[in-house]
Formats: sequence, C-alpha cells, structure tokens
Amino acid sequence: MIGLVLSRRTATLGLTASAFAGLARPGRAVTRDSGAIGYGSLVPDPAGLLDLPRGFSYRILSTFGDRMDDGLVVPDHADGMGCIPLPGGRHALIRNHELSPQHGQRGAFAGNHGSGAAFDRDGNGNALPGGTTTLVIDDASGRVLSQHLSLAGTIRNCAGGTTPWGSWLTCEEDTTRAGNGVSQDHGWVFEVPAAARGRVDPVPLRAMGRFNHEAAAVDPRTGIVYLTEDRDDSLLYRFLPDRPGSLAAGGRLQALAARDPARRDSRNWTDTDLMPGEWLPTRWIDLDGTDSPGDDLRARGAAKGAVRFARGEGIHMGRGELYFCCTSGGAAKLGQIMRYRPASYEGRRVEGGMVQIFVESTGKPMLDFGDNLTVAPNGHLVVCEDQYTETVANRLIGVTPAGQTYVLGLLRSQTELAGACFSPDGRTLYVNCYSPTRTLAITMPTGAGA
Repeated sequence: MIGLVLSRRTATLGLTASAFAGLARPGRAVTRDSGAIGYGSLVPDPAGLLDLPRGFSYRILSTFGDRMDDGLVVPDHADGMGCIPLPGGRHALIRNHELSPQHGQRGAFAGNHGSGAAFDRDGNGNALPGGTTTLVIDDASGRVLSQHLSLAGTIRNCAGGTTPWGSWLTCEEDTTRAGNGVSQDHGWVFEVPAAARGRVDPVPLRAMGRFNHEAAAVDPRTGIVYLTEDRDDSLLYRFLPDRPGSLAAGGRLQALAARDPARRDSRNWTDTDLMPGEWLPTRWIDLDGTDSPGDDLRARGAAKGAVRFARGEGIHMGRGELYFCCTSGGAAKLGQIMRYRPASYEGRRVEGGMVQIFVESTGKPMLDFGDNLTVAPNGHLVVCEDQYTETVANRLIGVTPAGQTYVLGLLRSQTELAGACFSPDGRTLYVNCYSPTRTLAITMPTGAGA
C-alpha cells in the first residue's frame, strides 16, 4: 500500500504540501514519537460544524434548499456519494438522498407533483422524493459548475458505489411492496451515469436482487459487483454480470459462505466465531428467487450456509481487496470492518477468496458504528460514523493499513457524516452532513508543509 510522505517540520500534522497531495505519494504512515497515529489533535471549528486537525479546512459546496440548475431544490438526507472523473477538467459528485414517501417536503420537488421521469409515485401522483443529485465540479478550482436532480421516484437511497465505466450505483434501503401507498416494488439498485445532464431513465437492475440494499463496489479486474445489506442478519452478495460493464443485461446473484460449513457467523455477538485477523477461506452460493417478494433472501441464503454479517454498510474496493463496515458487529456491538480478498479465479469457480475481520471495535473511542467508508490514496480507510444515541458525536475515523484507528474529524451537528470520497487527484475529501444536507470539501491550505 502507498504510505504518507512525512514532513520533518509538520510531523504532528501528518500531511504535507497542498490539500491531500501527501496521500498520493510514497512514504510511510504517520506515527508520532508518542506512538499515537493520525494528524494531531482536532481544532474546534468556530462555525460549530466540523472539527478538523490543524491545517485542515472545509468549504460548504451545497446545502439543503439551494436552488439547482434545473430549477429544483437540493433535497435533504444526503447519504452515500461517489466521485467520478468527467472530460474537460471536471468531475462529478453523485449524491444519494435517503428520503421516504412521507418526506416530500424535503425532496427536490419540495412537495410539488414533480413532473418528468420518476420510478414511482404515491397515490396522489407525486413523485417519490428519494433519488440522487449530481454536482459537476471544476478540477482546478474546486468550484461547483452545476447541480441537478439525476434520479427520482425511489425510496431511501442509502449508499452505493462507483463503477469503472463512469456511473454510480445507487441502492434502495427499503423493501416496500406495491400497494402500500406506492405503485412499484422497491429494494433495487439503479445506475446513474455521471455524464447525464438531467434525470436518467429510472431502470431497476432487478437481477441484482431485491433486498435492503446498502452499498456496492465493482472489482475493475472482473466487473463483479459486491453488495452489502443493512440487516442484523445480513449477507454479503456478489453479482456476476452476463456482460461485465453492462449490468442491465442481467447476471447471477450469489452469497458468501465459508468453505468450512460450520463457520456461518461473523458477528461475534455471543461467541467469537471468527477471530479478528483470521483469514477464512470462502465459497459462493447461488441464490434463486432474487426478486424476494417476502424479503426473505437473506434467510434462504443463510439456510444454504451463507455467512451472517451484522448490518453490512459501506463497501469500497482497495488495491485488490474489498473493505466493508458491519455497523453493529463484534462482542461490544460497536462495529467491525471486514476485508475480502478475491481469488485470482474469482467468478469462474464456486470457491472464492478469503475474508477476515480487519477491525473489531472494543470501545467507543476506537470505532462507534462505522457506516460509509472509502479508501484513501495512501491505503488508509476513512470511515463515517453513524451512532444511534440521543446525543451523537459522529466522527470521521481513519484506519491505517495495520488496522489502527485515529480521529480525522468530529461533527458538531446532531446528525451523521456520510458519503466520504476523494476527488480524482486525491487532493480533496468530500463528505456529507446528512440533515440538513450539507456537502463539504475538506482540504489543507497551500504550503502547509515542506
């Protein structure tokens, strides 16, 4: 993995040069003489929003209620997000909005009927408020060039994942059936091309299964899509496309199992079934009835021997391996970060690669309900916390390649952080404040290190 360049003068800060440029250079992980890791103590934010290490700063790019270029307004409940390069020195941020039918006043149409393309509408003909917005950003200046609604009519678009061919897979964390105030079954994945200038045709990728979808990650080597599920007894899925790069053409859905049929639980809630750091050889089980009208896909997969996970959340592809959060996993029920290393023959045989618990939290200071995550250019993870307490103190948590955690940021607003992702050049970390929606760009000032 690529490490950080460390400036002698600013060793306690961790980063050098401008913005996050140090993250993309060879070197070593930041470790101070005290044995602590990370970028130093956080500095209280005068605006009371996000505390960051000294030398870091943020800008607010987009806020709930802002008027967008299509005449609609920025919706609330900003969740998962991906960054995708565009031609002409630009890049796109595609942002999920985890809105349910009752949240019409917080959607892009602000409670109006909502004409135009929408996957589903309520009994009064109103487009459902869930979906995605796209921000187009100038590479050089970081300025927002435009923003618009890019998918409409869905429910609770939680997380997703970028594809190597320039699109965002947005996932419905909802399994509402048609007839319950809506006209369509929900629980699907939709694809949103980054280059789309307006709303896309909302086509559910039905072969990828109907369940409480959370996030997706594509292995660029094989085109296989890995999918997480936000349930206490969730599975890890993989989708083998008939035509890699063309997901709408169909494919086969499978669930992860251990080669040892006795190993079926990674949660470690009552017994330590999987030791942190232990590599478990895996296989993949074919699933049928993946449209799952009874929302029982995970139960049927588990009955065939699939491994159970504790609320699979964000998933991201690193250098030849996948990382994904299990929000309530571990004996302390404070969260796990799993790592899956695909086999060289992945997708061509039933036998799979290896899975391990990369991090298992033993206390709140270490990790408290990790949710969305991304892989930084240096190989560190950046994890967004989503605590479920009356008074929350959600953080950005960094994780080194050795599995050590450190605090990268602290949100002062009583909501969650979500959608962490890096700009194509690795110099900017984007993240959302969930509600009210605020999309932030985090950088360091020019010349902060030498």
